[in-house]
Amino acid sequence: MEALGAVVVGADGVGAVLPPDGPPVLAGDPGTLLAALDPAVRYVTWSASAVAPVIRAGARLDRTWDVAEVHRLAHGGWAAGPERVWALLHGLDPQGVPSAPTGDLFDLLSDELPPEDLVRPDGHLRADAVTGAWLTTPSRCAAFAEAARQVARHQHEGRTRAGRRALATAHAESAAAVLCVELASDGLPIDREAARRLVTEAAGDEPHTLAEELAARERRDAPVIAAVPGTGHVDLRNPAQVKQLLARAGVDVPSTRKWVLEAQVAAHPVVPALLEWRTRERIATTYGWRWLREHVGSDDRLRGAWAACDGAAGRMTAQAGLHNLPSELRPAVAADAGHVFVRADLGQVEPRVLAAVSQDRAFAAATREDDLYAPVAARLGVERAVAKIAVLAAMYGQRSGPAAEALRGLEREYPVAMAHLQRAQDAGRRGEPVRTFGGRVVRTDLPGGGGEDERDTLTSARGRFARNAVIQGSAAELFKAWAATVRVSVRPLGGRIVLCLHDELLVHVPQEHAERAATVVDRALTDAARRWLGGDQVRFVADTSIVRRWSEAK
Repeated sequence: MEALGAVVVGADGVGAVLPPDGPPVLAGDPGTLLAALDPAVRYVTWSASAVAPVIRAGARLDRTWDVAEVHRLAHGGWAAGPERVWALLHGLDPQGVPSAPTGDLFDLLSDELPPEDLVRPDGHLRADAVTGAWLTTPSRCAAFAEAARQVARHQHEGRTRAGRRALATAHAESAAAVLCVELASDGLPIDREAARRLVTEAAGDEPHTLAEELAARERRDAPVIAAVPGTGHVDLRNPAQVKQLLARAGVDVPSTRKWVLEAQVAAHPVVPALLEWRTRERIATTYGWRWLREHVGSDDRLRGAWAACDGAAGRMTAQAGLHNLPSELRPAVAADAGHVFVRADLGQVEPRVLAAVSQDRAFAAATREDDLYAPVAARLGVERAVAKIAVLAAMYGQRSGPAAEALRGLEREYPVAMAHLQRAQDAGRRGEPVRTFGGRVVRTDLPGGGGEDERDTLTSARGRFARNAVIQGSAAELFKAWAATVRVSVRPLGGRIVLCLHDELLVHVPQEHAERAATVVDRALTDAARRWLGGDQVRFVADTSIVRRWSEAK
């Protein structure tokens, strides 16, 4: 088993670093902890976020074991606090973990614990250690770090028994968690003037009073209302009133969802006006002036919290609009002077992942082409567009519509891949967990209830979710392995990842190193995919470009 160190940061920056062997390094500040870290050692953390102060101080932590992320891999879901992981390891009831002191009279009824004891008589971790309130001295931090290392050794044994890929996934997920701390700290470069101009175009001038805000709202509404003369007052934020407005214009729709309206864009001028209004309203209410004030710092960086796992299939998530920024605002994402972005987007990643995880040799052969859908279409005897719809429908569990016949062709020509999806769907319908390629447990036992029709609907939903989760979750693992490789590979060039968006990376790099960085990013995909897959049976590709603004990427 690999020798593991451990690091814990407590209150006010005190902490401890445990080497794989030898005495702990006890410190009163993050700088001393930083100096004690050996780049060659894999360090255990309860979570990357728990050691954020030392990462912000400059710790690279390229080799880590994140107890929380590995727990989520092995058990599914989101809950992975030290108290829960510790309880599971020691055969204790996770529901019986002690509550943190609240300072009220009920605390007097709790059993007293010697001040230096980390573990309670009942075997649980003391609650104030989990919250961090107890971690006020380096020696206490050392005890908490040793507890993390004990858990990590148990996890490491489990991942090792599960196989090489499971262990590699644990390493990649741990590295992604460190990257998330860096992303939250560094932020995404923003051209403030461009952002203000774009928000003004969409939402109007920055309001300073409630009256000004209401007036801007009326101006946004006016083109829609004017498209149907004589309508009077309509609350465009009320779907029922919008449907009535459309009906008055002779447009009958089942809902006011964007895709429904787009199908009626030629029916009446009110429809394109409404679609334009939706874009402006979203920017005004979600990405407007308040968003700029709250999330774009004085250093022109957009910051929000990041997570390496969504608690479901395992995709990265971000707050402050970092994962949902409207395309209209992308021109405001601009590299610093003397820098550029290397933007790389995985191409056709989910069908390529399906070929990899199902080990369907015929489907894997199609990935050798830049455009996977072309050889699939030729094999099925259909147009490329039909083949694409069929492949996507297969992964999302849709069996009706124009691609239904092509779907039957997929089952005939690529039976191994289609059987992989069907097994996942069947497990999901039974409420059983499914596993990604890297071994993440994805739970499908969503709460049910209600009548027979509701149960049937839930069963179908579980099946579709599971069918896609084994692909989406596996793609997320490949993406994070790639991102972790890029993170280290571009560092000598002065590059840093500043955005991870589903299948897309944005790397901020000095302009003189741009071409070399782009080559490094592409090579990192080949290396990460080979390690993840254990070979090169499936080809993965990325669309890589060098741009000054995110909006310039095609």
